[in-house]
Amino acid sequence: MYKYLFGPVPSRRLGMSLGVDLVPKKVCSLGCVYCEIGKTTKLTLDRKEYIKFNKVKEELTHYFNNNLDPDYITFSGSGEPTLNVRIGEIIQFIKQNKPDIPVAVLTNGTLFFDKKIRNAIKDANVVLPSLDAATENVFKKINRPHKDLSIDKCIQGLIDFRNEFKGEIWLEIFILPDYNDKKEELLELKKAVQKIMPDSVQLNTLDRPGTVPNLRGATREELQQVVDFWKLDNIKIIAASPERKNIQSYRNDIETAIIETISRRPCTLDDLAKILGIHINEINKYLDVLDTEDKIETVEQERGAFYQIKEEYIK
Repeated sequence: MYKYLFGPVPSRRLGMSLGVDLVPKKVCSLGCVYCEIGKTTKLTLDRKEYIKFNKVKEELTHYFNNNLDPDYITFSGSGEPTLNVRIGEIIQFIKQNKPDIPVAVLTNGTLFFDKKIRNAIKDANVVLPSLDAATENVFKKINRPHKDLSIDKCIQGLIDFRNEFKGEIWLEIFILPDYNDKKEELLELKKAVQKIMPDSVQLNTLDRPGTVPNLRGATREELQQVVDFWKLDNIKIIAASPERKNIQSYRNDIETAIIETISRRPCTLDDLAKILGIHINEINKYLDVLDTEDKIETVEQERGAFYQIKEEYIK
């Protein structure tokens, strides 16, 4: 069992994706209200070697020697991966040992104002940054950033990265009703997208509980209204995709283990990760499918959101 690698995870965008986690839960530069991993416990811009380079290299070497190649190696996990000061060296290690496996970086994109960070991930094949706001008030409301971040600084960092980066940029925008779906904000977001010029714009929304109670995900119709309003050529909706179950890496044994566990007693995301010995990001992918299939429901308790099987699915 690996400590810093997880998966391969069934990813609707990246197929069979091996995850690399470079920071502890939940070290991030944002405290987004919709985060399904949980509340940010360390809100920071400090770059450190949170997970030691040699530890990650050791696990990657073992994986390469004992497993088939995944479709992608993806930097994501429990927090913001670019906060790890040695992310560039780990990308280089992968490129030297497995040059044919494309590398993806899932990032909130807030640190791209720093040229060192832009240089560190320049050899990735795909970078998937997020952008949920284009005005300061909405940025603070939905993303709850570190005090030294501003939305203008973040957007300019994304523009600079686009000008330097030779790979593909898939920009994810998370639409959350009553937070960033007003016409004025959508117009500003469109302007920002046109300046950043990503290869793809991907609309997402809330599937399951975030860090703030009573949030509502946008409906498919509401997301389509944003698509129609923006009239961008390279935009698509990726929210609540049921096709993940058909991906080669989707494992029925993991789904069964989750169902059997929460049918006995409700569990939080952290509970499931500890009980099953599986990384929270991997658990999240399977919960997405179970939620889409309407097999699970959440109950808010003092310790957070608990997942349980819907009564009609209890054998």
